[in-house]
Amino acid sequence: MDTETLYDANAGKWERRAPSSLSDFTGRPAVFELCGDVVGLDVLDLGAGEGYCSRILASHGAKSVTGVELSAEMVAAARRQDERLGQGITYHQGDATELGQLATGSFDLVAAVFLYNYLTVEQMTRSFAEVRRLLRAGGAFVFAVPHPALGFIRREHRPPFYFDVEGCGYFSGANRQFQGEISRRDGGVLPVQMIHKTFGDYFSALASSGFTALPEIRELGVLPEHLALDHDFFAPVRDLPLHLAVRAELPGNAPRSKRPAL
Repeated sequence: MDTETLYDANAGKWERRAPSSLSDFTGRPAVFELCGDVVGLDVLDLGAGEGYCSRILASHGAKSVTGVELSAEMVAAARRQDERLGQGITYHQGDATELGQLATGSFDLVAAVFLYNYLTVEQMTRSFAEVRRLLRAGGAFVFAVPHPALGFIRREHRPPFYFDVEGCGYFSGANRQFQGEISRRDGGVLPVQMIHKTFGDYFSALASSGFTALPEIRELGVLPEHLALDHDFFAPVRDLPLHLAVRAELPGNAPRSKRPAL
């Protein structure tokens, strides 16, 4: 199933007003921390889904937030939420590899949360180049993906976040698509996909797209506060590398201070 069809079919399951899926706790808060102080910034949320991250970035004081999402059903869900909240977020249906509808140098920050696991290495590299074009001098690019090692850690029982790598290895599985699931705390399950990439694939794509400064990297997983909140839900994946979060900056103004994790 292609990405657009997958998310059109499951848009209602993703729509939420509060943290729900595992990665809403273990991944997205670190992304917002890496975004730093967004007050007064023009922000692009690439692969915006139903607008969850867009809404949080707007609530943190961004001057403007624009969301781009491939799935028409997800865009419709995001617009419904914006009508309810009145945050003034602009949503476009579009492809992350072709952003010609957006002007060069329009944004101070681009965030892409669990987008690039749906793109091939070649598509991701094209998208990175588009992000580079859209950012102003001193701008930042923050993205998160499933940790490259996650699918290759064997587990006896089905955990709340996994990919079925079908016996492939870390290197032999590169640029191949795998199916997976991520669970919600209410017992729901969301289908997800991963086109596997190595660490080297991400660093090479950044460098070839003009992000030449050493990026900030965070490997994310279950924290003590997650176990205190819901031990049974988070315990099956404790001490595992679940997500990778990256902040890459362009030369220019000094980086913004980091916001504490939510």
